[in-house]
Amino acid sequence: MTGRLAGRNAIVTGASRGLGAAIALALAAEGGRVAAVARTEQAWSDRLPGTIHDTARRIRDSGGTAVAVPADLSVEPDVERVVAEAARALGPISILINNAALTVPGRPPKPGGTGGAGGRGPAPNRAAAPGFAGFPVSGYRRHLEIGLLAPLRLMQLVIPQMIAGGGGSVVNVSSDAAFRPGQGPYPHPGPAVNLAYGGTKAALQHLTMSVACEVAASAVAVNALLPSRPIATPGLLALGSEFGPAGSAEDFAEAAVRLCLVGPADGTGQIVYHEDVLHPDRPPRGWAGSV
Repeated sequence: MTGRLAGRNAIVTGASRGLGAAIALALAAEGGRVAAVARTEQAWSDRLPGTIHDTARRIRDSGGTAVAVPADLSVEPDVERVVAEAARALGPISILINNAALTVPGRPPKPGGTGGAGGRGPAPNRAAAPGFAGFPVSGYRRHLEIGLLAPLRLMQLVIPQMIAGGGGSVVNVSSDAAFRPGQGPYPHPGPAVNLAYGGTKAALQHLTMSVACEVAASAVAVNALLPSRPIATPGLLALGSEFGPAGSAEDFAEAAVRLCLVGPADGTGQIVYHEDVLHPDRPPRGWAGSV
């Protein structure tokens, strides 16, 4: 590695496994100091391994600097505490990766719990997932809390630090599900899940472009990064999703690193697929828009 992010401090949400863990490790391998944020302090199950402490330990074992910050991003005081603890441990934050997300119904039980949706109620029956009319408003609300409102609040809290420090980078992890109404992420587990998951990702992309417009003059780049193809993360596999050739979490993480090196003059407000970032010489996989 080349130390491309030496001296920079990062918050990565949803960093216990999957894309979030891969991004945290990639940032640290390039010299970034990382706050790994998620609820998961104990592994959910064999199908959903990994905790924020595992991610932070792997970074430290490799010679990097990391702190684990447990938080429920649906709770605003927790969101605010994340920024305070990360800045206290690492210094002013110049990189924010908003990766945390969920799908409802379908959330696994808490360790020692008895059911889905974080241990509340029976475990979901994937074959009988409700359609639009039966989708719980509480589930949609939780998607918005974690996938939209938490990124908004984190940006409100972190971007002033970036401006004071002369610039920074926000990468919001999105999904092709934002463009696929009536389908699940890849294409399972079906329209009910995508109603909230895809809708939240579409709103996150609009938020990305809106914030990018406002802060571009302050040397802060705000972009959304989408997998060019499904990536076989533990969370996606646990949903029972079916897909063809998978992408690489490590490649996605490298694309995130490269976006952290881009200033607003070179690209902000982009909704970009990760293979377009890695291979700008090739015909683009697709662009949803930019400012």
